[in-house]
Amino acid sequence: MKITDSVLRSFRVARTYRCNSEKVNCLDYSPNGENAISSSNDDCIVLYDMQEGKPSRTLFSKKYGVDLIRYTYGDANTVVYTSNKLDDTIRYLSLTDNKYIRYFPGHSARVTALSMSPVDEMFISSSLDKTIRIWDLRSPDCQGLTNPLGRPICSFDPDGLIFAAGVESQAIKLYDLRAFDKGPFANFESRFNRACDWTGLKFSNDGKQILIYTNGGSIRILNAFSGSVLHTFSGYNNSTGMALEACFTPDSQFVMIGSEDGRVHVWSTESGMKVAVLDGKHPGAINTLQFNPRFMTFASACTNMTFWLPCDEDV
Repeated sequence: MKITDSVLRSFRVARTYRCNSEKVNCLDYSPNGENAISSSNDDCIVLYDMQEGKPSRTLFSKKYGVDLIRYTYGDANTVVYTSNKLDDTIRYLSLTDNKYIRYFPGHSARVTALSMSPVDEMFISSSLDKTIRIWDLRSPDCQGLTNPLGRPICSFDPDGLIFAAGVESQAIKLYDLRAFDKGPFANFESRFNRACDWTGLKFSNDGKQILIYTNGGSIRILNAFSGSVLHTFSGYNNSTGMALEACFTPDSQFVMIGSEDGRVHVWSTESGMKVAVLDGKHPGAINTLQFNPRFMTFASACTNMTFWLPCDEDV
């Protein structure tokens, strides 16, 4: 099934679970789309089996807390995540035996982004300590460090060759992973009309667009080569300045974000038109959402975790 305006408008809530008592701060799908995982502010890590469409296991990170959880390259049995409690070390966890494989110490302030390479064991992290660090899952030692001159967020491109840094909520700097020590090879300024903090960056799967999401009431997509603004999307509720996550659909044709009132808003990246507003009956703000990389389903979360499917009669 192809993702179209009418298919997106047909999405309905298929299952809703509440496996945690506090808000889900991050969710991720495994690369094969068969598993999902969430982290929440009550130190829970919940694993979901997407073939069964239900939770399969709950783990806890009571000592360190858990945020920014990510599956590792090509592996549904290991994750990395950041701490929101004790320190700013990144942890590498085996889900099969619930044991830490490795620690990645180095950051001295809260980690703002974790991005896994789509092609190998490398990953990058950005922090309020104003650094971006490059890591290899096979070594606890930092493989490289860059100072982008401001508070950064970061993301790999879909080929794992380039990474983008959003700096001080006003500029995007592009780095070649193999020559990051030479500094950025491109620098785009992009200021929003209303003051807001950038809270995340993502490349589209075709590598042609960069999505900036914020704690304000608007998100933006840029041309990844020229930095020109393609579209700025607004018209969703975020009056309290929450860091609401946005995402592309896997075909790069649409952008989605949750909102304070529990609805999901969807726009076309080509026309810039809003194509759907979906009501998930979330009791709180949708902090995080992701489209499955392989299957026609997406997940959104507040305190509840909700999985969506298209409804055939509406298509």
